[in-house]
Amino acid sequence: KCPNISECFSRRTAAFLILGKICTRSCKFCGISKGRPLLPSFDEPEKIAWAVEKLELNYVVITSVTRDDLEDKGVFQFVRCIQEIRKIKPDTKIEILIPDFGGDSDLLKDLVKSCPFVINHNLETVKRLYPLLRKEADYSRSLRVLGQIKKINPAIFTKSGIMLGLGETDKEVLSLFKDLRNVNCDFLTIGQYLQPSLNHFPVKEYIPPERFDHYRDTALSMGFRTVVSSPYTRSSYKAGDYNI
Repeated sequence: KCPNISECFSRRTAAFLILGKICTRSCKFCGISKGRPLLPSFDEPEKIAWAVEKLELNYVVITSVTRDDLEDKGVFQFVRCIQEIRKIKPDTKIEILIPDFGGDSDLLKDLVKSCPFVINHNLETVKRLYPLLRKEADYSRSLRVLGQIKKINPAIFTKSGIMLGLGETDKEVLSLFKDLRNVNCDFLTIGQYLQPSLNHFPVKEYIPPERFDHYRDTALSMGFRTVVSSPYTRSSYKAGDYNI
């Protein structure tokens, strides 16, 4: 459903969803199916690596549903995907877009040891809206996850993303920017929330392009290395083109 898929594919960039297609959480804005997922596929990392080679990808994003049902929350599958891609295409840059793994610091250490190029964890929305939209997530925990990654390995780039149009205020958005910079987040994506179906949370506002430009310029002035901000921006949009 991504609006930018052709543009990214033309740049030899692609994102893969691992650990199935059913999430154990129930965020009101997300189009992923919710429920009881199947056990992870053991040969998934090898299949991902094969696809990366066949598609001749220069930049890969590995993301997943949230797997609170697993003891390791899915961390080992991320690590194996990174390892298998590097066996076949060692020059391909790897970004991982992760859930919060329950904020488990030991699991984060295991993940960071695999040294992906970028670790992305999306805040998605402002703190006030978490109880309404992300009742199984926690704003402060997500910030801690991003902060812990930098403490474990400052050389890894960190990234986060938010959606606009969910009922947030300008003041809340700027406060979120400050919170991300306080944990040394490097990259930021800002996009328009689009309701996946009539059963999902309704769009509260369609943000004009000039406000996206304003937020981009403001965030850059606060110290983010790269900010991608437009109505159609998604987490992985132009991920391989960031200012390093």
